Amino acid sequence: MIKESIIKIVNKEDLTYDEAKETMLEIMRGETTPTQNAAFLAALSTKSTKAETIDEISGCAYAMRSLATPVEHPGMEVLEIVGTGGDGAHSFNISTTAAMVVAAGGVKVAKHGNRAASSLSGTADCLEALGVNIQQDPELCRKMLEEAGFCFMFAQKYHSAMKYVGPIRKELGFRTVFNILGPLTNPAKPEMFLLGVYDEYLVEPIAKVLSSLGVKRGLVVFGQDHLDEISASAPTTICELRDGFYRTSVIQPEDFGLERGTKDEIVGGTAKENAQITRGILNGTITGTRRNIVLLNAGAALYAGKAAETLEEGVKLAAELIDTGKALETLNKVIEVSGR
Repeated sequence: MIKESIIKIVNKEDLTYDEAKETMLEIMRGETTPTQNAAFLAALSTKSTKAETIDEISGCAYAMRSLATPVEHPGMEVLEIVGTGGDGAHSFNISTTAAMVVAAGGVKVAKHGNRAASSLSGTADCLEALGVNIQQDPELCRKMLEEAGFCFMFAQKYHSAMKYVGPIRKELGFRTVFNILGPLTNPAKPEMFLLGVYDEYLVEPIAKVLSSLGVKRGLVVFGQDHLDEISASAPTTICELRDGFYRTSVIQPEDFGLERGTKDEIVGGTAKENAQITRGILNGTITGTRRNIVLLNAGAALYAGKAAETLEEGVKLAAELIDTGKALETLNKVIEVSGR
């Protein structure tokens, strides 16, 4: 199948859902060669200006989800808050910081992530530097959700088949479909999402992909200063998914009473430095643009997670959760429960 798919893509033709699914299954089962894998990824990323289609992304995501180690969470709806990466911003770990605020607000957060690919600190790196045990198996994840409201699924642990493409991604050195697939292949299969993408053209298509994967409520966002988060320094395009219906709009920091900052204020560093930023925001010692961008993203996730009726209410609740110390308490609880 992979040979036929490569030829089709090279000829600038789109794959069907089934073709994408079967090709990705072949790759993930180790039935293809490294050369074929590299050719497929490179061709798919460059076949046209629109890059991957909804069917191609959905088919690949279905294949990867079907082979992942599942995380069951009976009786609990969970939310994922994540960015695709690949935006070149080198920001601190915004979604990881926001996740603690969201969990403090009573929304169960099941975060799926990896070590850094294009930055100095990925989700796994930051959590590890904070003192969180990142080697959480499905049983511990369920316990974490019940007791701390947050769990982390280390992609390497849950997607063992990634060994067939991991080295190739690094060697290629450019964005591939896996930048998009990472957030879509969460082993907990979240019912709710806040997903940031690295290009505006992806906002509505990815909302439709989420719907095809069974997500009932979600927000897909793109900061117009090329950020895979809701931006505190520019307008943000946002597509809301609710039970199969979509609504696209543009929001700005000023809509929430927040002063617009600059993008360079959110630049991060090493895992240790980013962990210090996370803790500083949660304990109230870091304010300004770094706090504001966490408020915006946590607020949106609280809204997507049904803890707030509007985005505005979500942002206010996020500020309250930080100011009362509840977000910091949640981080400390996450560290404690993960280490038992």
